[in-house]
Amino acid sequence: MTRRALLALIPLASRLRGASPTNWPQFRGPGARGVSGDDPRLPTRWSTTENIAWKAPIPGIGWGSPIVWGDRVFVTTAVSAGQGGEIKKGFYNAPENPAPPKDAHRWEVYALDLQSGDVVWKREVHRGAPKSPRHPKNSYASETPVTDGEHVYAHFGHLGTWCLDRGGNVVWAKQWPPNATVLGWGTGSSPVLHEGRVYIVNDNEDSSYLVALDKKTGKEIWRDERDEQGSWATPCIWENDRRVEIVISGTNKVRSYDLNGKVLWELRGTPNSAIPTPFAVHGLLFVASAYGPANAIRPGGTVAWSLPGGGPYNTSPLVYGDYYYTLLDRGFLTCHDARTGLEIYGKQRINREAGAFTASPWAYNGKLFCLGEDGDTFVIEAGPKFQALHKNPLGEFSMATPAIAHGSLVLRTKSALYRIGG
Repeated sequence: MTRRALLALIPLASRLRGASPTNWPQFRGPGARGVSGDDPRLPTRWSTTENIAWKAPIPGIGWGSPIVWGDRVFVTTAVSAGQGGEIKKGFYNAPENPAPPKDAHRWEVYALDLQSGDVVWKREVHRGAPKSPRHPKNSYASETPVTDGEHVYAHFGHLGTWCLDRGGNVVWAKQWPPNATVLGWGTGSSPVLHEGRVYIVNDNEDSSYLVALDKKTGKEIWRDERDEQGSWATPCIWENDRRVEIVISGTNKVRSYDLNGKVLWELRGTPNSAIPTPFAVHGLLFVASAYGPANAIRPGGTVAWSLPGGGPYNTSPLVYGDYYYTLLDRGFLTCHDARTGLEIYGKQRINREAGAFTASPWAYNGKLFCLGEDGDTFVIEAGPKFQALHKNPLGEFSMATPAIAHGSLVLRTKSALYRIGG
């Protein structure tokens, strides 16, 4: 290659490095926003035979998202020795207070090589019969781990939290009691990291709490008892122009805490299941509850705008550019102005053949991606006009939100982990 050709490639390489994240350390990536910078390497089309860099089988059942740091992909799972690993999809009324399975389970953490998909290590952190029941669509490994690049923090809300180094060695472990959950449907809130601490929320039917742990030792720094029923939302670390806040969406209230566990402000009016994860963009905090209101909040806790009944069920909303998108579990998409809440377009059906949607949407390269439970990802043009472009099928039950890193998508189905593109 000539020197002139090499020089021509340098700007492209710089753009690629600056646009596509190299790390996707938590649920929905940096800031829990689900958005990646533009990168021509990122895939827009794929199938089981098209644009697949690798496919790695993952035993057991787990809906925790994959996370990526450098050349490693981390994911958790719960492996049943019997029939306790069965899981269902679709729309239905789940049984109330189902009995926990009696067969033994293994809770495992996997590290895979991003380039090859090979398992670098796996670590069993616990073995035994589950002490709590779960929703037929839930799993015993639905929480997404979080990493700072040095350690991986694998959290199972009904069981415990494990800190592992990059070699898979357990540094510390913290056990949690198996509290009763709403109708016996299990847990799902993931941990977050900030400046040397791991923050974990456990809203349940017995004794809800927010706890801060020292990330190096697992020692409890402080705990705040919460007057809450069960919920499944992951905390948000909101760094705004006033301060750093820990925001948690609860069934009774949205609450903001300072880094010492003191409540800064509260927002009532979230009477339904708190599942969507809060996130911040454009100087606003976006909070929604299942079929309840969707709110944009200014620093200080005042409401900038609100959409009564505008909250999705399982999915977290998405802000991409100037627009706020909501993916509803029955396959409709809405769009509003992110700064004002003004409706851009109302409910648009993504595809009449699509089933339920549980994974949160994501965006890059001017497109939105919506993964249905059937394993089909629907690609939609971003912007003020709804335009469904095409469908990318994988043909297997999917509920986990993907990771985006190194110009590729890391997507989890019921049985496998895929690296797509890159």
